[in-house]
Amino acid sequence: MIDFSKLLTEKTDTIVERWVQAVSIDRQIESTDHLPRTSVQDHIPQVLTAMATVLSQSQDNNIELLVRASLEHGILRAEQGFDPSEIAREYRLLRQEIFSTLAADLQSAGGTEVLRAVFVINSVVDEAIAQCFRSYVDERLRELQQLQTQMTLTNQELTRLVRANQDNLSQLAHELKTPLNSIIGYSELFLRSSRQQETEIRDSSPKIEHIQRVLRNGRQLLRLVNDTLELSRSEVGKMQLHLVLIDVRVVINTAVEVLEPLAAAKKLRVVIECDRAPTQVLTDPLRLQQIVMNLLSNAIRYTESGTVQLMCESISYDQWLIAISDTGVGIPPEDHPRVFEPFYKVNTTSLHSPESTGLGLAIVSQLVKLLQGKIDLVSQVGIGSTFTVILPMFVKTSD
Repeated sequence: MIDFSKLLTEKTDTIVERWVQAVSIDRQIESTDHLPRTSVQDHIPQVLTAMATVLSQSQDNNIELLVRASLEHGILRAEQGFDPSEIAREYRLLRQEIFSTLAADLQSAGGTEVLRAVFVINSVVDEAIAQCFRSYVDERLRELQQLQTQMTLTNQELTRLVRANQDNLSQLAHELKTPLNSIIGYSELFLRSSRQQETEIRDSSPKIEHIQRVLRNGRQLLRLVNDTLELSRSEVGKMQLHLVLIDVRVVINTAVEVLEPLAAAKKLRVVIECDRAPTQVLTDPLRLQQIVMNLLSNAIRYTESGTVQLMCESISYDQWLIAISDTGVGIPPEDHPRVFEPFYKVNTTSLHSPESTGLGLAIVSQLVKLLQGKIDLVSQVGIGSTFTVILPMFVKTSD
């Protein structure tokens, strides 16, 4: 008689290693592309340990370990931004790797032993999926509630600003209409259904997909509102500078670290040339970082292949520059004079992005003026674009 509990325990490391590799290369699970091995592996070893206790006929089942590991797995996958289909896919691969690793032993076992082992393995994996999705949905609902709280606060400030300034109100209302209607409808559905009795796991997939849709629209709405508020603060002169002496390379490296995964996801090469960058500049580091991140994210968003380059250098005793270049779609010459206007849409379909609010470059332009600099654009359709920001070594105070 084969002890499948012992076999599974002995082969756990092999199963985990093969499963991590399978998940990492599977193109249907893109969320793992930039995760370290430990984050991909997560609590799968504990799931296999619990499975071994269920297979054992000589020790008590450790279902508590299975439930705890699966719940933690669902929370982590929600935090990592996994889609429901990706989670289902990774459990399917886990099932495949378990049976593949134990295939020879199953073939040599008796019929009753095989049926019991297959039944137990499938039951444990199914339970792990159920617990994982339960915590995944709960985490998404928690994020939705946080999102609603943030939206309430930003909406209050937006209302105050709209009353004080009617500029761009019609454009803003148009941009907010579609995601806002979606969020209102689905939020009411979720908050009502979340208070009702738990449904079976087979019925939860549509609910999860609706949550994903709400969160996606909610994030887009918050991005648009926050960009609008940032621009409004600048226009009414309420944006304050906090000047400190900094090494600009620190600010640049921070921005690059944040955005590098986005470039890596598109297989773009990021080149940083800061050997001649100034080491002491009196400026506002937060506003400078906003400029760099907005320009870098734009370069990445509108470049499908090739290179994104950031160059920083001193150009005189009292000036320095940052130039961000890409090999993207480029901007038509007739649009150059207006790309820094709020809500302006470049007249090229290839430049439209679902993540764009049409305010990024307008914010950059206002921040550059705030830091007493200037920004220039050189671009050619099909070749790419270069945004050059020239700033003073020492920003002057208004006192």
